[in-house]
Amino acid sequence: MYDAIVIGGGPAGLQAALTLGRMHRSVLLLDSGDYRNGTVAHAHNLLTNDGVAPADLRSRARTELAKYPTVRLRDAAVDSVTPSGEGFTVTLTGGPEAHAARIIFATGMRDELPPIPGLAAEWGRRVAQCPFCHGHEFAGETVAVAIAGEHAQMIRLMLDPMVAEVVPLDPADLAAVDSEPDGLVLRMRDGSTRAVAGMFIGATPSQRAPFAERLGCRTLPSGGIEIDDIGRTSVPGVYAAGDMAHLATAAGPMVSLAAAIAAGQLAAVAVVRDQIASRMAPAGHAV
Repeated sequence: MYDAIVIGGGPAGLQAALTLGRMHRSVLLLDSGDYRNGTVAHAHNLLTNDGVAPADLRSRARTELAKYPTVRLRDAAVDSVTPSGEGFTVTLTGGPEAHAARIIFATGMRDELPPIPGLAAEWGRRVAQCPFCHGHEFAGETVAVAIAGEHAQMIRLMLDPMVAEVVPLDPADLAAVDSEPDGLVLRMRDGSTRAVAGMFIGATPSQRAPFAERLGCRTLPSGGIEIDDIGRTSVPGVYAAGDMAHLATAAGPMVSLAAAIAAGQLAAVAVVRDQIASRMAPAGHAV
């Protein structure tokens, strides 16, 4: 039985495995190869790695994990996670099982895009949702903001100091997105067009995997899994890290590589602390 199984091979899961490996805890990292930023060519706002290709970051992390003898990495999807004995059984696609005392979920979120032709092809490239991650790349250019409600104003005000012009659009008026060598052509339902360098939209996030909810982990109105300040969920022995989880006092998670890495480390620390606490003798008793 492993001390922990980490499900998810993005930055949160990789960091959790690294921290556990450095503490000489046996850990199995399961990576399905399905990533929220899978269409992103370059990730930003990560110290010493600004502009890194996400695939390169994952590759370097895997190389680092290979140095730790208690860490095992397996490219495999998960079918189910169930309580068993004093821990959990993880059933992999195809039938093999693995067992652990504790589980760290780092399975991330999935973005549902508006059903607009051409949008998905540019997602993570010239169509984005986060100015912190992608705003600077449009500095001095014209960008559209096709978001409904108050959130649109917040995004526009974030972009104002960076770009030459912000074009506000009602998402319902957008008929199609055409890719051009130097930007996008937005085709409106009234027949008009608008050329822009890029566009910010609002995607609808949902849990990429159902396992935490199936185990009974408490969820929040955002769709995220509720955690405490170091990644414990409402189910003993189950932890969550990355953009899939956040504190109940927050409106939602901080979606960034840096935040995911930090959350992965915290969850791993929680595992080690809880493991030690379960083995410590009560005060006044010999070990």
